[in-house]
Amino acid sequence: MATVDQKPAKAAKARLISGPGILLVWLYGVMVVGAVSRSVYQIATDFGRAPLAYSLSAVAGVVYGFITYSLVRGGEKARRAALVCCAAELVGVLTVGTWTLVEPSAFPDATVWSDYGMGYVFIPVLLPLSALYWLRKARRQGPAAA
Repeated sequence: MATVDQKPAKAAKARLISGPGILLVWLYGVMVVGAVSRSVYQIATDFGRAPLAYSLSAVAGVVYGFITYSLVRGGEKARRAALVCCAAELVGVLTVGTWTLVEPSAFPDATVWSDYGMGYVFIPVLLPLSALYWLRKARRQGPAAA
């Protein structure tokens, strides 16, 4: 009987990383490596030059890491956590992107989210939009779609 109960739980978890979810996990993984490595290097070598920019890049890396973990973990709680983080990420990208355009002097060096992620081919603004769509779609499809 325990085996029967475990199948729906596994299907519910698997649905986040099936189909387009696999691409999202891969892209978020790449962004984790890019944002974390960039911020660690910048903070270690020249933090005084642009502390706000380098700190925001570190925050972006942590957010990307949590979203990646949530997508891989799967399940309804992880889906909701990823949904909230993706929404926060989108707000961050839009806020920092606008801030860097309106007041460029506040950022002597770029962040991951500067100019809406232009240095990363706009992936930082497109990724949360895609993830929000996928996470909402995964909720509607339910475990049977996996």
